Amino acid sequence: MPEGHTVHRLARTFTDLFGHQALDVTSPQGRFAAGAALICGHTLVASEAWGKQLFLGFAPPSPSPTETPDPTAWLRIHLGLYGAWTFSTDGSTAVVHAIGAPRRRIGERETTLPGQDVGPFGGVWVPPEPRGAVRVRLRGAHAVADLTGPTACEVITPAEKAAVEARLGPDPLRPDGGHASVDAAREAFVAKVRRSRVSAGQQLMDQSVIAGVGNIYRAEALFRAGLDPLRPGRDVDAGTLRALWDDVLGLLHDGVAHGAIVTTRPEHRGIDESPVPQPPGRRRTRQNGDGAPGAVPEDQSLYVYHRDGLPCRVCGTPVLTKDLAGRSLYWCPACQR
Repeated sequence: MPEGHTVHRLARTFTDLFGHQALDVTSPQGRFAAGAALICGHTLVASEAWGKQLFLGFAPPSPSPTETPDPTAWLRIHLGLYGAWTFSTDGSTAVVHAIGAPRRRIGERETTLPGQDVGPFGGVWVPPEPRGAVRVRLRGAHAVADLTGPTACEVITPAEKAAVEARLGPDPLRPDGGHASVDAAREAFVAKVRRSRVSAGQQLMDQSVIAGVGNIYRAEALFRAGLDPLRPGRDVDAGTLRALWDDVLGLLHDGVAHGAIVTTRPEHRGIDESPVPQPPGRRRTRQNGDGAPGAVPEDQSLYVYHRDGLPCRVCGTPVLTKDLAGRSLYWCPACQR
């Protein structure tokens, strides 16, 4: 499932490709035809992320080109485990071709492609035909975006958007964290964790506690904090939780900037894992793009996530895994006492 940094990258991509354009909105698959009709021909005036939720704000075309009206409707998207956006352009801009988490992908994998060729009909660009079960297609002057496999795809009112946001915890990537200030957002996170006997590891995946943290960031942030993921939240001191929030904030910002999750510090990379027997059926964490200049190789980018049975990069103790609330938890029992 894409984590918060991916959705914030998506929000930025939609602003860059479609901002302030009247869009043709369709549902090639047919399942979203009624929703598409509500916003077809309207202008994209806002693109926001809150945790793992993407909100695209639409308004009827304004008669004044200098005015940006407030959204009258929002397209709410939650990619879930299998959702993905695929983009194509007329060649006027480079674009990340696909962002999301289709089946068999772990985390995020993005492929940057040059713009597509201009079509043969009098120099007019002809977008590619939809591929697969495309729930919704957004077409602007120079690009198309196709959505497949989302968990949620609906048109909602501004009041309904506010209600969705009210159920979400603070998002470290929002300028104010979703509260009066970033400091207020951090304190809201600390207070909520410490009010509960639920384990810190489980709470960190709860989108009502902190929005945007998924299984990778959960495992890696807890390791970097030296925090036992099974410790009850009420037993974790406030200072540790504030430091955890700040570290998550930094990791998420790095993810937005680079399109990859890299949590290891330079001194903990370069370990040769080839002599270590790999457990049967291990899936690699494909999300870093090894071929990119300066990229940290994927087998050196994480501390504990999907490294069960392998030696801890810091102390050498085998990394453990267990099921916690339906998701796999990874941790080092020595470093995270």
